[in-house]
Order: sequence, then structure tokens, then C-alpha cells
Amino acid sequence: MNNKQQKLTEIESKSQLTDNKSFIIGSIIATFIAITPYIFYYYESVPDVKIWNTFLFNYDSKYYLSAQVGIWTIIGKFVPLYLLIIWFFTCRHWWYHALLIPIIMYFFQFATVINEDLKYVDTNQFLYLVIMMAIVIPSIYLVRARIFNKINTVNKSLQDLEDELTIKPKTLWGKIRQYF
Repeated sequence: MNNKQQKLTEIESKSQLTDNKSFIIGSIIATFIAITPYIFYYYESVPDVKIWNTFLFNYDSKYYLSAQVGIWTIIGKFVPLYLLIIWFFTCRHWWYHALLIPIIMYFFQFATVINEDLKYVDTNQFLYLVIMMAIVIPSIYLVRARIFNKINTVNKSLQDLEDELTIKPKTLWGKIRQYF
């Protein structure tokens, strides 16, 4: 086998490893998405009592007066937050930072639902959301302006620009840092 064929074989094996890794990660993400109905309907297994005792924890529903209603409310805020976070970390479009706004909104709603039983109330939720929107929306507009400036000055396709703007980090921490 000559040197050129050996390099092609190495490239094909690296490509196959990348495909296998991508398949495994995609399968894990698909599994997380597929279990959301089970998470959402978990409240049906909770008894309709004020204090729910399990071998792991005790849940005292002070605000809702029913553990089932409390868990139903908590899960009703958790599932959309869960799906939005998955979408945020798997989205490849330039506008994915816009997803931070509903993520923050659902996070505050989730925290409020939990805090209602703890009797801790934060009345500045809307203020926090406005501050985050003041950061995210101009950032998205600047990215949009940069993309359209490149489209108009250089005749590139939208896919070429998306590939150019997408940084492909190699580590998990690099992937997390990329989003912020």
C-alpha cells in the first residue's frame, strides 16, 4: 500500500470514528427528548396528600396543599425548560442565543414554583429578564448585521457563512464556553 492510500485509509477511519461518536451523542440526546412524556406524567404517580413521604425525601406541599398538584406544577415548568436547554445546546443556527430569553423566563417560573412552598418570593424576576434581553437582543442583531454585511460584500452562501461563524471546540468545557 502506498503512502497516499494509507493516508486515505487513516482519514476514512477517523471519519468513521467521528460518525460513530456523533451517532452515540445523537442517540443520547434523542433518548432525553423521548423520555419527556414520562417526566411530564410523573405527577400521576404522586399521591394526593399534603405530605408525600418517599425513601429518598419528604415533600411537604405548604402552598398547594397537595403533593400531586405541587409536583404537577413543578414538572409543568421543568419540562419546557429541559427541552429549551437541549435545543440551546444542540442548535447550530446563528440565532440560538435568542433561546436564552425563554430559558431564563422558564427558569424564573420554575424557581418561583419551588419557592412558593418555601415561602421565599423574588419580585424582581421581570427586571432580571429585561436585563438579560438587553444583552441578548443587541448581540443577536449584531450577529445578524455581520452576516448580512458579509453576504452583501462577498457573494457567499448562507451555509458558508454559518460554517465560518461556527467554532468547533474539541472539549466539553470548550463547547459550554462557546455558548457564553
